[in-house]
Amino acid sequence: MTQAMKIAIVDDEQDMRQSISQWLALSGYDTETFGSAEDALKILGPDYPGIVISDIKMPGMDGMQFLKKLMGNDSALPVIMITGHGDVPMAVEAMRVGAFDFLEKPFNPDRMNELAKKATGARRLVMDNRALRRELSDGGQLMKKLIGQSPVMERLREDILDLGQADGHVLIDGETGTGKTLVAHALHAVGSRAGKKFVLISCGAYEEEALSKRLFGPMNPEDAQLPAIEEARGGTLVLEDIEALTETLQARLLSVINEQGAPAETRIVGISNLQEAGRTSEDALRPDLFYRLAALRIIVPPLRQRGEDILTLFTRLSEQFADEYGCDAPQVSAQEAAQLLQAPWPGNVRQLINVAERAVLQSRRGSGTIASLLMNDHEDMQPVMTTEGKPLKEYVEAFERMLIDNTMRRHRGSIASVMDELCLPRRTLNEKMAKYGLQRSDYL
Repeated sequence: MTQAMKIAIVDDEQDMRQSISQWLALSGYDTETFGSAEDALKILGPDYPGIVISDIKMPGMDGMQFLKKLMGNDSALPVIMITGHGDVPMAVEAMRVGAFDFLEKPFNPDRMNELAKKATGARRLVMDNRALRRELSDGGQLMKKLIGQSPVMERLREDILDLGQADGHVLIDGETGTGKTLVAHALHAVGSRAGKKFVLISCGAYEEEALSKRLFGPMNPEDAQLPAIEEARGGTLVLEDIEALTETLQARLLSVINEQGAPAETRIVGISNLQEAGRTSEDALRPDLFYRLAALRIIVPPLRQRGEDILTLFTRLSEQFADEYGCDAPQVSAQEAAQLLQAPWPGNVRQLINVAERAVLQSRRGSGTIASLLMNDHEDMQPVMTTEGKPLKEYVEAFERMLIDNTMRRHRGSIASVMDELCLPRRTLNEKMAKYGLQRSDYL
């Protein structure tokens, strides 16, 4: 869930800071007040989850000195300055230094609310982006996102760890929606380049001339960006939809790769997203480029090959959406579990995300079933449970594991509560948890 934004109010006049605090609190903001800049600096670190409203004229450290300190700690922290009528030139200077905006006394409370809303919105975006960057640089967190205990997912994680430590170029293949870009992020995060630049270019989003400039230059003089091959120097350059490169651009990319030699200064990771039936990345790329990239190759498995991981993923996703929409996650029946396992999933994980969200929304309305969603997505599916493609025992075990996992999660690892709800004796529950690799410590 999104973290609530705070507002730090800094003013040496107690009445002023209390009145601002009370007004903003009535508007739903979480406020804290400080009588001096020195006191505020003890709390306002580089990742302060909010904004600052500060007077300019204060004894000791004044507002301008305070602003410069804050900007030195975190230049993206929104600071709204309060100024008297005669201090407008100083407020303009504060904007030049980095202030978000200023309020001139006596100020309209609605104007203050308006500025606070804009500033907190900007701060939330910065904090979300920072959190995402931290997540994308944390190999452990990324590997946790590759959920599943199926053999194909175990193999995928092993491949990422192995190839992440290697230094050659990589080709990532797989169907649309399988999570190939997440795999590319994980490859970068678990390897020696983790602290270096990670540049992602979607080749299919550009016309040939624009893509050539974006990848290799020359850029226009007014462009702040470097060509991607320069921007990613020393790190990783990921080319999504690499099959969209024309013959000319493939030749230029191959030339860059050959010039780098070994070990490569910049690692190239190609992501192939071919959707046409019967075509492969080997068909789409010139042979010399294909073999340079595919020497290290990862094939991301389609969802239909991941067995009971489908139920685990559906459960996690529906819980996340239920939390977001403020309702309970839908309960999955044995028939629906079997149909989730049998569905062809042409859109893979991306499609499963969509089904999970729609299941939560219709559950909130108190109508519809997961089976009906699957029937809408796959008109050729039968509305009854069958055992086509797998032994019945596998469907039963997958449902049983999901049921125990969900119940343990709901009761936060309380064995007594799980035994009571599932009507299982302690020994039987222990045996089944051991069989399915479920550990109580994971739910506490």
